[in-house]
Amino acid sequence: MPFSPDYVRLVLNENFEDAKALFIRPLLAIHYAHLIMLHEQGLVSTGDARAIRGALDAIDADALGRAAYDGTCEDLFFYVNRLIVGGAGEAAGGRLHTARSRNDVDMTLYRMRLREWLLDLADAAIALRKALLTLAQPHVATVMPAHTHTQPAQATTLAHYLLAVVEQLERDGRRLTAAYDTVNRNPLGACAITGTGFPIDRHRTSELLGFAGPTGNTYGSIASIDYVIESTAAASVLLVGLGRFVQDLLLWSTAEFGYLRLPDEFVQISSIMPQKRNPVAFEHARALSSKALGQLAAVAQVVHNTPFGDIVDTEDDLQPLVAGAFRDALRAVELVAVTTPRVTVDVGMLRERAGQGWITVTELADALVRDHGLPFGDAHRIVSRYVQAVRDAGATPDARLLAHIARELGHAIAISDAELTEILSPVRFVGVRRTLGGPAPDVVTTALAASRDLAERDEAVVRGSRQALAEAERQRRDAAATL
Repeated sequence: MPFSPDYVRLVLNENFEDAKALFIRPLLAIHYAHLIMLHEQGLVSTGDARAIRGALDAIDADALGRAAYDGTCEDLFFYVNRLIVGGAGEAAGGRLHTARSRNDVDMTLYRMRLREWLLDLADAAIALRKALLTLAQPHVATVMPAHTHTQPAQATTLAHYLLAVVEQLERDGRRLTAAYDTVNRNPLGACAITGTGFPIDRHRTSELLGFAGPTGNTYGSIASIDYVIESTAAASVLLVGLGRFVQDLLLWSTAEFGYLRLPDEFVQISSIMPQKRNPVAFEHARALSSKALGQLAAVAQVVHNTPFGDIVDTEDDLQPLVAGAFRDALRAVELVAVTTPRVTVDVGMLRERAGQGWITVTELADALVRDHGLPFGDAHRIVSRYVQAVRDAGATPDARLLAHIARELGHAIAISDAELTEILSPVRFVGVRRTLGGPAPDVVTTALAASRDLAERDEAVVRGSRQALAEAERQRRDAAATL
């Protein structure tokens, strides 16, 4: 019985187009790997294996991608299966489906694409780290105001701020790597849900497809969706952090802040206001990350409270959502990575703002503790009253006023105006904060070097994963040629 035209229009045609766009090449790779394993296990004769190989070799992936859905088969899997049977003959072609199901085939190709997307996103995150490290290097001593609760809080350096973002991205990299390790397991051989009675070799197909090994329980191999949720969670954490960073970049690009200026190639003008330089590259990055984050959240919503089994909720209609989410996440990260090294930093403006708003007086309280033996609570009260008194009077910092307030609170201190000016200097504030992870230039310089080394190591890990996939493809091609 033919499918309903409405079902074809609303479901089958859409799914066919999605599958062509996403899964043709992994599907063909699975066919080759399964064929090689069946032949090596003695489950398909050499003659039949060669006939099937010939049929597979005859399939043009590009032409297949242009094929229109004609309603005569359910999906891409059956469409390709028909090509194989047509090319090899029913007697031989039908043997390729021994000891497998569309269930385990689908779950395998989903993982094959997802691991590619994870590697792409991991690579982009590393590129962003390296871009920020490049931007940070000349600004190890560039003082600037750091904010808490959206208010100027303390002085730091631009490099210290950027390194905080880099370290977050380093943790994002570990999360993506962990997700990749989860995804990189092979469900092929789980069949419909209980495996098979045929003596297949799941380790061999894993090797030929570049997986670290097979999945375990055959039921879970088909029913589980946590490998997707772990991956989307890792990507989501990355995007939340990226969005917060981009929000700062946009704020700093405003005329009111004036910390950053984007080059002309990353701005757009107004159609009516000639003076406008809109920092749209950062806006697009924010929009793309928000869009991707919404799609990633939708993945969990689609599969939430669904049965633990083989269901379309985790298959045809979900996978394009996963693909779109990773595509937009990649665009957002790459856009920030190519934009940030090209910004112009107004070092003078940052320095000026770092000297405003009393954001260095924590060091004054610390100096009263360190150099004059006061309890910090008393030092805090003295400095708080001092700041308020200077503000009320509209005066400049005055060491005599500070000493007077200290005497009123029961402490005798002796600080000259020159010493007070030095203590309140943003450069001094930053320089004495040599705590591990602090903003002192020598501490940040050491941390930047460590982050550069880590970026190189992480890049090598991703490169090694890609090389393993390429090696599996080579082995698969060679094994198929020698059938």
